[in-house]
Amino acid sequence: MNRRDLLLLCFLALLIGGVISTQLGHPGYTDAFYYFNAGKNLAVGRGLTDDALWTFIGEPATLPAPSHLYWMPMPSIIAGVSMSLWGASFKGAQVLFIPFYAGLVGLTYWLTIRLGGSRRSAWIASLCALGSGYFLPYWFTTETFSPYGLLGAGALIGIGLGRATGKVRFFGLAGTLCGLAHLTRNDGLLLIVCLMGAALCPGLPGARSRRAAFIGLAAYLLVMLPWFGRMMQVSGAILPAGGLETAWMRSYDEIANYPPEIAFSDFWAWGLDNIVRSRLEALILNGQTFLLVEGMILFAPLMLVALWQRRRDPMLSGFWLYMPALHITMTVVFPFPGTRGGLFHSAAALLPFWMALGVLGLEGVIAWAAKKRRWRANEAKLIFSSLALLWIGYLSLSVTLGKINAWGGTLYAELKLPPDAVVMVNDPSAVYYFKGLRGVVLPNAAPAAIPEIARRYGVTHVVVDAGRTPPMEDLWRGANLPNFLEPLVSTIQYRVYRIK
Repeated sequence: MNRRDLLLLCFLALLIGGVISTQLGHPGYTDAFYYFNAGKNLAVGRGLTDDALWTFIGEPATLPAPSHLYWMPMPSIIAGVSMSLWGASFKGAQVLFIPFYAGLVGLTYWLTIRLGGSRRSAWIASLCALGSGYFLPYWFTTETFSPYGLLGAGALIGIGLGRATGKVRFFGLAGTLCGLAHLTRNDGLLLIVCLMGAALCPGLPGARSRRAAFIGLAAYLLVMLPWFGRMMQVSGAILPAGGLETAWMRSYDEIANYPPEIAFSDFWAWGLDNIVRSRLEALILNGQTFLLVEGMILFAPLMLVALWQRRRDPMLSGFWLYMPALHITMTVVFPFPGTRGGLFHSAAALLPFWMALGVLGLEGVIAWAAKKRRWRANEAKLIFSSLALLWIGYLSLSVTLGKINAWGGTLYAELKLPPDAVVMVNDPSAVYYFKGLRGVVLPNAAPAAIPEIARRYGVTHVVVDAGRTPPMEDLWRGANLPNFLEPLVSTIQYRVYRIK
C-alpha cells in the first residue's frame, strides 16, 4: 500500500468536500435540519434538546424537550463540536463531516489492496468512492451518511481482520466502532449482532472465539453505556421509544401518529394480503436502491461476481453477514422506514466494499473476455475503467447539482408568522431553522386532535402544505373547518390557521 496515494486521495476528498460544502446553503431536509438544530443547541450550551418535534414518539411532556428520543445523537454531537470550533452556523457545522468522507475514500483504497487488487485497481475504486453517485451531496450535510459510512465500514473491516488473523484485538476495535456506529444510527445495532455471529461462527478455536465475542461486546457496551444511562434518565428505556413498533406500520404517515401508537392489532387487522403486498413493494423499491444507489447501475452485477469469487475470504465475513441482513431487515421487518431512506442511509457503510468489489469484478470480467476475444487485457482494463469513471463522475455531478438546486430554497423560509408563534407544521425542524419558532409535526390524526396537542405544547398556529397527512386534507382544501381554527393566509403552497 502506497501512503502517498492515500494522502493524495484524502487531500482530493477534502478539497471536493470543501467545494461542495460551500454550495449547500442549508441542511436541506427534515433529518438534516433536526440534527443541525440539536447540534446548535449543544454548541451554545443548551445540551441535547429539541425545540421542534418531528414525531410524537417518545411523548415529551413540553417544549423544549430532551432530543434524540427516536434518532441517535452522533450527527448532532459532531455538528455541535464543529460549531463550537467554527461558529454556530450551517457552514461551521459542516466542517467535521468532511473528514469522514475523506476517510471513506482512503478506506476504499486500503480495502481494494487487501482484497487482492493492484495499485491501479485501488486508485480506480477510490475515485469511484470519491464520486459516490447518489451519496455525494449527502456526505456534507448534518446527517448520518458520512459518519455512519466510515464507522460502519470500519466495524465490518475490523470483524474481517479478526476472522482473517484470529487476533482478538480486532474484535475489540470492531466492537468500539459498532458502538460509535450505533450512536449514529439505530441500524448500528445490527453491526454488533453481526460481530457476535462472526466471532462465534466456526473457524476460530473455541476459547478464542468466545473471548473475541466477549471483548467485542464489552467494547461496544463501554461506548454505549453512557447513552443507555441518559435514555433511562429521560425516557425510562435504554433504546429509543417506538423503534420496534415501526415494524407494524401500514404507511409511513404513521410515524406522525397522535397518540403516538403503532399497534400490532391494527397491523394484523390490515390483512395478510396488504402485509404481503407492502413487503413485495418494498422488495422492488429496495432492489432499485441496490441497483441505482449501491451499484450505480454499472457496478451492480460486477460487484456480485467479485463477491462470489471471494466468498471464502475471511476479510468479507462481516460484510457477508451485514449486507444481506440489512437488506432483509429493511424489506421484510421495516419496509416503510426502509424504503423512505433507511436502506439508503445504512448502505453508506457498504460503499467501500461495493466500490472495491465493483472494480475487481470489472477487471475479472475483462480478463476473462480478453482470453475469449484475444483482447489486450491491460488496454481493455484501461478503456473500460475510464468509461466507468466517466459514468460515475457524470452521475455524481448530476445528482449533486440537482440537490444543490433542490435544497436551495424552501417555502418555510417565506412563512409570515408572529415572532412568538408555536407552529404545527409538516416539517417543524425546518421552520425552527429558518424562523426560530418552536413547533410540532402535523399529526396523522383527525383535526379534532389539534386542541389537545395545542394545550400540551402551546401551539398557536397550524400550517398545512402539500406534505400534509391524509386526515388533514380538509384543512388543505379549506373545507369543513372546525370552529377552533381561524383562517389567516391561503396561498398555492400553504394555508395558515390560528388556533382560537
